[in-house]
Amino acid sequence: MSTSTLPVLIDRDESTLAFNERVLDMARRPNIPLLERLRYLCIVSSNLDEFFEVRVALHLHQIDSKSLAAPYSLYSYQKISQVAKKLVEKQYLVFNDELMPALSAQGIRLITFNERNKAQHKWVKQYFDQNVRPLLTPVSLDPSHPFPQVANKSLNFIVRLSGKDAFGRENDIAIVKVPRSLPRVIRLPLQANDKTIYMVTLSSVIRAHLKDLFPDRVVGQFSQFRVTRDSELLVDEEDAKNLRTALRHGLEHRQFGKPVRLEVSSDCSEHLSQFLLQQFKLPTDAIYRVDGPVNLVRLTQLIDLVNLPALLFPEFQASYPKQLQQDEPIFKQIRKSDVLIHQPFESFKGVLAFLKEAVNDPKVLAIKQTIYRTGTDSELMELLREAVVRGKEVTAVVEIKARFDEEANINWAERLESVGAQVVYGVVGLKTHAKMLLVTRREGNKLMRYGHLSTGNYNARTARLYTDISYLTANPEMTADMDAVFTQLASQTRISKLNHLWLAPFHLQEQLMEMVDKVSKASMHGEPGRIILKMNSLTDEKLARQLVLAGQRGVNIDLLVRGACILPAQREGFTERIKVRSIIGRFLEHSRVYYFRTGEKEDLYLSSADWMNRNMMRRIEIAWPVLDKSLRQRIIDECLVAYLCDNTDAWELQIDGSYQRKQPSQAQPLLSAQIELMKKYQQTN
Repeated sequence: MSTSTLPVLIDRDESTLAFNERVLDMARRPNIPLLERLRYLCIVSSNLDEFFEVRVALHLHQIDSKSLAAPYSLYSYQKISQVAKKLVEKQYLVFNDELMPALSAQGIRLITFNERNKAQHKWVKQYFDQNVRPLLTPVSLDPSHPFPQVANKSLNFIVRLSGKDAFGRENDIAIVKVPRSLPRVIRLPLQANDKTIYMVTLSSVIRAHLKDLFPDRVVGQFSQFRVTRDSELLVDEEDAKNLRTALRHGLEHRQFGKPVRLEVSSDCSEHLSQFLLQQFKLPTDAIYRVDGPVNLVRLTQLIDLVNLPALLFPEFQASYPKQLQQDEPIFKQIRKSDVLIHQPFESFKGVLAFLKEAVNDPKVLAIKQTIYRTGTDSELMELLREAVVRGKEVTAVVEIKARFDEEANINWAERLESVGAQVVYGVVGLKTHAKMLLVTRREGNKLMRYGHLSTGNYNARTARLYTDISYLTANPEMTADMDAVFTQLASQTRISKLNHLWLAPFHLQEQLMEMVDKVSKASMHGEPGRIILKMNSLTDEKLARQLVLAGQRGVNIDLLVRGACILPAQREGFTERIKVRSIIGRFLEHSRVYYFRTGEKEDLYLSSADWMNRNMMRRIEIAWPVLDKSLRQRIIDECLVAYLCDNTDAWELQIDGSYQRKQPSQAQPLLSAQIELMKKYQQTN
């Protein structure tokens, strides 16, 4: 079938914004604890920050360079700007009309200047004088005081002044940069006979005392503002003699990349807003007027200041992995059978226990691991340092180009090198996104390998918040594949053949295409064909079109795609056999599971990769088969069937490209895959 008969794919950026609409819906649900609703609102802001820093920055770069290539154009930029502005408008409506009144009803009030009583005004004034004023340096603009450098996503004020300065001049614009060291939400002392929790934002405190910063001048128009900048680190890896040093240098300048978005208060005057647009050389579409704090992300501090368990999700205690016995050596257990850990329902402690045993076992000779996002405080990384001290050969493939984690990863790389670990940075031009941990142990007169593969990162914090699959195996062919990949990453030698692993950028996309084609051909010959895929994003056009073709050949396809999905579903004559759903719940869906059935034969793969072009062509990624039949069925039941039956947290992609939340009929019980899995594993615990 020619590509001309295939449907027009959904715009990736519009699909990403639609995902954030679904996240925003969580902030509106009355059955979700109130402070968690506020957290979802903040998550939307955080997601939008990254969207502008990365995706919108790419659009503006293409427009500025006048080298437009699909899908980038002035029209596409204006279109996503319109969609983004509607989303932001909805976000602040939820904040002002739903969350703030609901918090107030619970005795939690974020009060403005006009809502404070005399005692509160006095306290805020004292707080400003003692904690804020000493850190502020207002800058009045003139030829010797040009517009200051404004850091990415920092809080600032622009003020219009009348009257003359101390030197008799009429410079009328001033900028007040707010130090990032100050908390953005401040809790006021409790008042007698009033159990209400009162808080103020830092922007409200400064706004109330702008006149104190400009004695003998008249403060007229003013506004908060915040600029978002392009945060892509531009490092020429081919020219860089030392990638780590080059990235460190790049990090110093990231805060001052090209501006891409300007946020101002809704009442910011046209004079001030146009002045800011000119300073940042931004088009009119780049300005976002907001009815509230311009940095909603930082309102997560309110959640921490209140800390009322009744307004938070009930604490969930992950069970220790049910396949692992804590009183038996893990190596012995893995030799008996592969082990599956379903995070966060089962604890990441199982992975740490595997590494601890390797570090403390004198028979373990070598440990190899990929590092992508471990966080700044990582027990796992400390264990690797301890392994080096104990005389083991430790090789760490540290991805220091992991976006927004570069500094933490560079620091860990240096700390590992300082004790003698062998640290490599993967392959020039590619990100190492594969998640692997390989242990080599002497057993009698031979060496045995034990491997850990994961769909997620080696990060204990996100392991409590993201759904992922950890897989422990002593399969000699699988661990030999892992060793070959580690060797390639360190020496850059060619791999002749892998037994089980699929590896990007070499043949992962090709293998997936072939597997989809295999199911297609079987379906054309009368055998039942079935494909179920679970991932974070589906934006690779080649793979999307292969799925469309499979559906047209009779294959029933279910796609569980949390975020952006460019594949249109349920289009008559094109994709009526393809269904797309997105699950938005308490935990961030992060596991990647690929299921293919041809007749009675089932193949199931786990992977570190989403179906995105960058994952297939510009990253080191792996996919591996689940060979154990019982574990394969467990994944099918817990990661696929449970989510296909979800009628609480599921959204379905409609014919027109919109998403509609799944609603159970009156006769149906409420089913949330995540809640059911929490119940299941708490019973196990």
